Amino acid sequence: MAQQSFDLPHLETPSGDGREIAIVLKALMPGDPSLHVGSVDPVGEITALADTAGVRIAGQVIQKRNRPHPGTYVGKGKLQELAELAGQLQATLIIVDDPISPGQGRNIEELTEMRIVDRAELIMDIFARNARSHQAKLQVELAQLQYSQSRLTRMWTHLSRMEGGSVGTRGPGETQLETDRRIVRRKISVLKDRLSEIEKQAHTQHKSREGSFRIALVGYTNAGKSTMLNRLTGADVLIEDKLFSTLDTSTRKWSLDLPFDVLLSDTVGFIRKLPHDLVASFHATLLEATEADLLLHIVDASSPTIEFDMESVERTLTRIGCESHQKLVLFNKMDRVKDDQRIDLQHLLAEQEDSFAISATEGTGIELVVEKILEIGRQRQESGEYKLPHSRSDLAAKLHDVALVDHEEFLDDGIVIEARFDPGQKARWESTLRKAGLLPPITD
Repeated sequence: MAQQSFDLPHLETPSGDGREIAIVLKALMPGDPSLHVGSVDPVGEITALADTAGVRIAGQVIQKRNRPHPGTYVGKGKLQELAELAGQLQATLIIVDDPISPGQGRNIEELTEMRIVDRAELIMDIFARNARSHQAKLQVELAQLQYSQSRLTRMWTHLSRMEGGSVGTRGPGETQLETDRRIVRRKISVLKDRLSEIEKQAHTQHKSREGSFRIALVGYTNAGKSTMLNRLTGADVLIEDKLFSTLDTSTRKWSLDLPFDVLLSDTVGFIRKLPHDLVASFHATLLEATEADLLLHIVDASSPTIEFDMESVERTLTRIGCESHQKLVLFNKMDRVKDDQRIDLQHLLAEQEDSFAISATEGTGIELVVEKILEIGRQRQESGEYKLPHSRSDLAAKLHDVALVDHEEFLDDGIVIEARFDPGQKARWESTLRKAGLLPPITD
């Protein structure tokens, strides 16, 4: 029997100008940045996301609401207005600037007779386009499958209208719907197993780096993390002025005046209302942040929504268990900051502990960041003083290999050595001494 396939819906581009025409539908609710910052376009970010996905936004329909309508997201009058505008602009797609429920999506489709893509689907489409590595592709596919699992009914309802109805009362896709659900569940299980193996391998690799100083760059998408990685390490990581241009983690060795390896990793960018399924699926990638010794939170200082961006990043860091990590906040792109932004920025710098004003592009302020990182790195070392018998000069020589010896003195009754260890090395060294009978055993 031939294996049945299940293809997820994705954004298609027409054969004309290569860009699908869409209208943004937005419920403008309390807490939206545009209600607090006058210069912010309420559909600016979703328009940029659509552009990244190859879609042209031709119009917008916005309704102020305290909360989304439970059945239709916005009022039915607004949906009628949207349908009329779509006809005028020859739009074929509605992009909703929020994740919506399957029921809301089904009702909007029925009332407008147009295809719907919500914010979560749009972001996942961009991730699918930008995924390069095998791991990233698996992660995106898992997120899409998990998101689509509860929406299969709406997809089959949409197909029913396209086919003009069917005979009987069960609906054309009911049997096929159950088949697709089984296929999706099976695929989700297989992908989770594969990603679990990748995560085990990542844990093993991270364990081999225990003696290293691991630093992870985190921040809102397009804040300049890759530029910062390149500036600090001399790497040539891809830099594009697009949202989510970086999905795969890039790790580079950073040459610093420290007696241990320093590894600097760039991570996937965060964004407001980042789909939960994507955060869960990218857990293996986000290990670089969760297992880092230090986080560098890169902030776009020129962004008019800077405080909202920072809050979104902090919320996501909490979701992945990084809220207690040591962190430096780097206000990047200072070369783009406008005069009317500088006073507010000074307040943010004063409020944020261990924060710096920098420009990764021009290199300004970087030396202060490096000094702080060196200070933190040196504090990570552990000190110890040991007295070895002259007959174990081999251990004295070995200590020079595994630690930085600050003082060594040859006395009549032995060799006294003061040394500093990289993280994890002191315990291993003292275990060696215990096995040699030169330190008492550990007792409970």
